[in-house]
Amino acid sequence: MQNRLFSHLFGDLTRDFGQPVMLWQIGLLLTTLALAWLLARVLRRALDLRRQTRYQTLRFGAESLNRAFFPLIGAVLVWLARAIAGQFIHTALLDLALVPLFGIGLIYIVFFFARRVFSHDGETHPWLFVVEKIVSLVVWVAMVLTVMGIQDDVIEWMASVHFRIANAHMTLLSLVTGLLWVGVTMIVAMWLGSAFEDRLMRATTLDANLKVVVARVGRAAFVLAAVLISLSLVGIDITVLGVFGGALGVGLGFGLQKIASNYVSGFIILIDRSLRIGDTINVSGLQGMVTQIRTRYTVVRGLDGIETLIPNEKLITDVVQNQSSYLTRGYAKAAVQIAYTADVEQAMALLAQAAAGVPRVLADPAPTPYLTSFGADGINLELGFWIADAATGTSAVRSAVNRNIWQLFSAHGISIPFAQREVRIVGNVGHIANVSGVAPQPVTMTAPAANQADNAL
Repeated sequence: MQNRLFSHLFGDLTRDFGQPVMLWQIGLLLTTLALAWLLARVLRRALDLRRQTRYQTLRFGAESLNRAFFPLIGAVLVWLARAIAGQFIHTALLDLALVPLFGIGLIYIVFFFARRVFSHDGETHPWLFVVEKIVSLVVWVAMVLTVMGIQDDVIEWMASVHFRIANAHMTLLSLVTGLLWVGVTMIVAMWLGSAFEDRLMRATTLDANLKVVVARVGRAAFVLAAVLISLSLVGIDITVLGVFGGALGVGLGFGLQKIASNYVSGFIILIDRSLRIGDTINVSGLQGMVTQIRTRYTVVRGLDGIETLIPNEKLITDVVQNQSSYLTRGYAKAAVQIAYTADVEQAMALLAQAAAGVPRVLADPAPTPYLTSFGADGINLELGFWIADAATGTSAVRSAVNRNIWQLFSAHGISIPFAQREVRIVGNVGHIANVSGVAPQPVTMTAPAANQADNAL
């Protein structure tokens, strides 16, 4: 075995070493690698410029693709040089150089597809590192076996190892081959789904909700096709999936009823466009802006900045107020009470003036004052106004409007009454004093009531 390994690894090189043919091979290898480096550099610059102008989502994983250009182009050029020069000279050095060039290029290509699949907005998924480690290990083992010349012996040994899984007879070779096919088809399907979603999201003629629906259906279709293809390649009869589908339907009908209902409700929301990302809604007393619409739940960011996950079924069955008829603006009110002796028309004019110039208060529709009712202590007024980006919070805006109202009313002599109450003692005052032993004291008003301020003056 050792003589065989040694003869395959060094025999041809030792035979050519010191001969002029070795110099020819070195010259061809260096020339092809230099040409591959130049071509890879030109191609890398062209693709980088294209990514910056059009394909922003391809930036993540572009480093792996850039690194794959040189070994892959080098492998192609070395193979061409080997095919041409092999008719005249020995090509042992070129044969050996083909193995690492093709293997390293394959590793970087798989890394590129894996990073496109297991990434979202530049954030890596934990599965990405597992996939990269497994791919690197498999490719490097294959390269070592190829260089040593024992790949056929290893494949033959793997085919001779038989075992049984349930009613299926399998070999180690068929199992490993099946797992590789499953991994390759799944990665390709997920990459196609990701590329389809990226291209769909860049479309300007489709509705946002329709984009989400089509993208998710497309991803699911690609994955389903990959599963069916991989199972067929492994040799598993896919008709057994009918039994699994029936069992799944029974499970959905009983234990997974709520989950299935939420998923169906999510697709209904996306298809009928009743809610959109960015809408300000009010459901069951929770008011906020819709930030995400998932297939199982919807994320609503409240006015306090806290995000709440609302099951999609609740958005279908409950009453939902959509306050985004004017994009993202919301309606707010400021209530105030004035004395009966105050000038109502002047007070209402000052209310409209109090909202002018406040940041995020919209001028169209204009702030409008109302006389709502006549209270026990004064006249109740109300100022209604619209606030831009209401989902980001309204407390600061309402506080600024109330401060302006206070300042304007104080400057123009509009009094805001405080509550006043009269206490009357009904009965014989002397009898009460005899019973309690305490003589009643007279009550003195320390200040006139706000309603009587003008009369007191």
